[in-house]
Amino acid sequence: MTSLAGSARRRAAPALGRFERYLSVWVALCILAGIVLGRLLPEPFQVLGRMTVASVNLPVAALIWLMIVPMLLKVDFAALARVAEAWRGIAVTAGVNWLVKPFSMAALGWLFLGWLFRRWLPPDQIDRYIAGLILLAAAPCTAMVFVWSNLTGGEPNFTLSQVALNDTIMIFAFAPIVGLLLGLSSITVPWATLFLSVVLYIVLPVIAAQLWRRCLLARGGGSALSQALRRLQPVSLVALLATLVLLFGFQGEQIVAQPLVIVLLAVPIVIQVYLNAAIAYLGNRALGVAHNIACPSALIGASNFFELAVAAAIALFGFQSGAALATVVGVLVEVPVMLSVVAIVVRTRGWYERRGSTRARVPVHR
Repeated sequence: MTSLAGSARRRAAPALGRFERYLSVWVALCILAGIVLGRLLPEPFQVLGRMTVASVNLPVAALIWLMIVPMLLKVDFAALARVAEAWRGIAVTAGVNWLVKPFSMAALGWLFLGWLFRRWLPPDQIDRYIAGLILLAAAPCTAMVFVWSNLTGGEPNFTLSQVALNDTIMIFAFAPIVGLLLGLSSITVPWATLFLSVVLYIVLPVIAAQLWRRCLLARGGGSALSQALRRLQPVSLVALLATLVLLFGFQGEQIVAQPLVIVLLAVPIVIQVYLNAAIAYLGNRALGVAHNIACPSALIGASNFFELAVAAAIALFGFQSGAALATVVGVLVEVPVMLSVVAIVVRTRGWYERRGSTRARVPVHR
C-alpha cells in the first residue's frame, strides 16, 4: 500500500464549484428572503413550526437529512485501516478536534458573549448564543473539508482517513461533550432531546449513507458512486439554503431589531477557526509532518459540521432561539474564512518546510 506521506494526488482544478464558491452570497440572500417572507407571510411559517413530533420539527428533519446523507455518502470507513500510516497528523487533528476546539469555542463564547459584548446582546439570549457556539464546534466538518484539502494539494487518503475517524468518534463523543459544556455554562441540558438528535442526525444518517454507498459500489463500482455524488451535491446545498429561509422566517423580527448581533456572534467563530487551524498547522510542523498532510489537518481542525449544529440547535432550543441563530452565523462565515485559511497554508509552504527535519519535506509525486 502506498504511504500517505508520499502519494499525494494533486488534482488539476479546484473542487470548489461556482455555487460553493459563492455560498456566503447565497446564504446572505436566503437570510434576506427568510426575513422578508417571515414578515410578509407569517402564517405559513407558523404552520411549519407546529409540525413537530417529540421535539423534532419534521420539515427541518427532512431538510437536514437531504443535507447530511449525501455528505456522509463520501465517507469510506474502510479508510480507518490506513490511520496508522500518518499517525502524527491523525493525532494532531484528532486532538484539536476533540480536546481543543469544543473547549476553546466555549471559552471564547464565555469571554466575548458572556462578558465583552454582553451590553449589546439581549440578556435572555446570551446563554442560548453560547450554546449555539458550543454546538457549532462540537463536531468537525465531514464534507467541505474534501474541497479545502483539494485546494491545498492535500493528501487525499489522509483526509479520507481523518474524516472516517472523526465520524466514528462523533457518534460516541458529540452528546457527552455538548452536555458537559452546556452544563458548565449553566444551561439546562435536555438529555433526551440531545440523544435523540444524535440518533436522528448522526447515527441513522451514517447507517443510511453507508448502506446506500455499498449498494452503489456493488451495482456500478466507483463510477456509480461518483455519478450519484455529483447529482446529490446540489441537493445538499439547496436543502441547506431552504433550512436557512425557514430559520430566518422565524428569526426575522429579532434580526431586524438587532443586526449588530450577527456581527458580534461572528467574532468568536472567526477567532476559533484561525486559532485551531494554527494549533494544528504548527503542531504538525513541530512533529515534522509533511506539508501535504499538515494542510488538511489544519483545515479539518478548524472547520465545523455546521449542518449538524443547525439541526441540533433547532431540536434542543427551537427555531427562534439564539442557539439556532448562532449556528447559522457559522454557515455565513464558513466559506470566506476557510478560503483564507487555504490561502495561508498554501503561501506558507516554503516557511513550513524550512527546517532541519526531512520528514517535513516529503516529495509529492504527481
